[in-house]
Amino acid sequence: MIVGLGNAEPQYKGTRHNVGMEAVHRLARRHRVAWTTRRSLLAYGDWITPQAVIRLMCPLTLMNASGKAMTAAAGWGVLLHETLIVCDDVNLPLGTLRLRPQGSDGGHHGLASCLTALGTQAVPRLRIGVGRQPMPKDLTGFVLSTFDAEERPIATTMVGTAVEACEAWVEQGIEGAMNRVNSRRPS
Repeated sequence: MIVGLGNAEPQYKGTRHNVGMEAVHRLARRHRVAWTTRRSLLAYGDWITPQAVIRLMCPLTLMNASGKAMTAAAGWGVLLHETLIVCDDVNLPLGTLRLRPQGSDGGHHGLASCLTALGTQAVPRLRIGVGRQPMPKDLTGFVLSTFDAEERPIATTMVGTAVEACEAWVEQGIEGAMNRVNSRRPS
């Protein structure tokens, strides 16, 4: 399962906080995945690959309550190491991706909500860098802002690279995908 974090409401479209959700939606379009809504908590669809059926999922809650969608999806029988959470990261420079098999939430409230719902930090995650220097003091306002005109081309490329990272995770597993993704330099 690949989970894209973000805020589903239209006013958040194109914001830094929504790059995880945007990457999963772009992955779904690329592989012609149809979406279904479940109890107003999540949207999901199945991507059928030669390796497996990959469930794509995006919480429909606000970012900080993403764990509610994870709890609703618990009955699907997906193992933790078979789940990839895709989210933004203000601590990474714009254009940088980091794929890890586990770790802390790094101060990301949506990821924290998911990890709490799952009861472990041992869940793979793809962090998409949206940060810049100097970092603004109002982090909430920053992550809920859209990209500046000069940042948009980098953000568009970065989301495309995140889609490729998700595909690599499916095709090559976590180690192969980490070798491919984590060695790339920001565009």
